[in-house]
Amino acid sequence: MDDIPEGFGPHTRKSPLTDPWEPLHAKPAPDRLVLATRVREVHCNSRGMPHGGFLAALADNAMGLSVGVNLTAARQQAGGLVTVSLTLDYLGAAKLGQWLEFDTDFVKLGRSICFAEATVRADGVAVARARATFKLTEAKAAA
Repeated sequence: MDDIPEGFGPHTRKSPLTDPWEPLHAKPAPDRLVLATRVREVHCNSRGMPHGGFLAALADNAMGLSVGVNLTAARQQAGGLVTVSLTLDYLGAAKLGQWLEFDTDFVKLGRSICFAEATVRADGVAVARARATFKLTEAKAAA
């Protein structure tokens, strides 16, 4: 049950929000960063399924990081990203023990606004579809 698919390693971008959900895993690619975890009780609601808020938070995280990968590849400067819109369509339910991946499959960069879409899969089966809009923040000037 603790087996981790090939290509995934520890997710190193830590956050106080995601700390309780560790261990989280990441698989870098030229155009995205796929996040993943094995579904555990700490991720679940009272019915034993991953909570919608948990799915939304990690989808948002994966899409934002993937936009960052694309900004870097395009050599586009940004101080950071702020989520201005996030929607999820829940397509199914994951279960305890399943491998849950948050895979960004679309990114469109703009000068001040970027868009992304992601699919959340449990053992390869889509359980949610996410869309987000991100505002680019300006890089801080060096002091």
